[in-house]
Amino acid sequence: MINSIYMKSYITTLLKKRCGSLKIKVFHTAFSITTLVMIMLAIFYLHQLNSGPVVIKFGDFAGSYWDIPNWQGYKFNDEAIAKFETLHPGIKIKYLTGTPKNDYSEWLAKKIVKGQEPDVFCVLAGDFNTFASIGILKNLDDLMENDSAFNIDQIYIKAVKSGQFNGSQYALPREVVPIMMFVNKSLLAKEKIDIPKGDWTWDDFYRICRKVTKDTDGDGEIDQFGTVDFGWQHAVYTNGQQLFDINGTRAMFETPRVVEAIQFLRKLNQLNSNPKPTADDFDNGKVAFRPFLFSAYRAYKSYPYRLIRYAQFEWECIKLPRGTHGKNASELFSFMIGISSRTSHPREAWELLKFLTYNKMIQKNVFKYSYGVSVLRQVTESKEADLELSKYTPDKEVSVDKKVLGQVIEESTVTPRFHKYDQAMEVADKEIFRMINDDIDIESSLQKLNREINKFLKQ
Repeated sequence: MINSIYMKSYITTLLKKRCGSLKIKVFHTAFSITTLVMIMLAIFYLHQLNSGPVVIKFGDFAGSYWDIPNWQGYKFNDEAIAKFETLHPGIKIKYLTGTPKNDYSEWLAKKIVKGQEPDVFCVLAGDFNTFASIGILKNLDDLMENDSAFNIDQIYIKAVKSGQFNGSQYALPREVVPIMMFVNKSLLAKEKIDIPKGDWTWDDFYRICRKVTKDTDGDGEIDQFGTVDFGWQHAVYTNGQQLFDINGTRAMFETPRVVEAIQFLRKLNQLNSNPKPTADDFDNGKVAFRPFLFSAYRAYKSYPYRLIRYAQFEWECIKLPRGTHGKNASELFSFMIGISSRTSHPREAWELLKFLTYNKMIQKNVFKYSYGVSVLRQVTESKEADLELSKYTPDKEVSVDKKVLGQVIEESTVTPRFHKYDQAMEVADKEIFRMINDDIDIESSLQKLNREINKFLKQ
């Protein structure tokens, strides 16, 4: 009995000691974990404090993308960067600029070879396919898909396509410019001809050109012309035909639509004997039609360029005439921006790219500081766009319907640009010029040209 009581007392004492020891161990363990967490947080905080904000390098060229003097073009990036850094205090933008546009491709290539390319950079059209194909440009598909604050449908679809390669998005457009037709309103009024409607055709175009082409002073030489600079590429695109496949691996110069386009251009050019019309003739009010980039329209419609170039006659811009199989639009030109596939900060780089191309406040500045057109449908077709388009024009006129402008953008042709594009087009231009001006069979000549270019593309 004594032993039993003793044993019970012993066990009770032992349990109390062990429980007390366990409580102490639990306390020490909890204290240790709490201390460790605090230390880790302190280290993280000190690291963040010492490392500072994430630095994103942004590369751009100096001057206007559209090759038109623009005294305030630099303001777009300056203002965008300042606002971005305000909204993202943890990100600092290192702006790399100063290289002229003509030297920008070489500057960027050297940076890429050294592994020092900017995190985000502007991509010239001639470089896009090359950069995408060799893996320098980051595939944006996942970034776009996983960002609930981004909806690519807000951007004009043809503008979006300008940054696609093999079905994926590798760049986004900051602004675009379609080609439109300048019309000498004064000349047409003198000839009692109405300005063509938006859906006019090649036949309408030819009839007007034939009517206005004449010798006005009786010296035996034509001195008033229908059109200048309406080239074979305009004819091809307004007839709904591309010249290369999307990857630039196959030429398509022998198709019936290209044949039809070149035949039309020969017919159009035969209206003029000698001398042939020049750009100076249009500037002097002697030509009815001339295709131009819309950026040129915006620049030369505004003060002071209007007084320098086209003060002696009234002029306007409309859609291009459409061919049998095409629409009233030609090639679309895009100012694109991409992200380096080797960036250490893809998320922050994406935020900057999205801010430049998708933020409505910044996109409004395309109309304010550039001669391009915003890629956001909601911005381009807004009242604010009307205000900016009319700001520097006589009597604050808004002579371009913003919905028509949007329609032209959506109906334009996005031409695939690739490494050999310029060389291939140089060869084609020389041969097609000969076809138009010499009495040779166009169809067979285009078939021969197509074989030569395909051979060149495979080399």
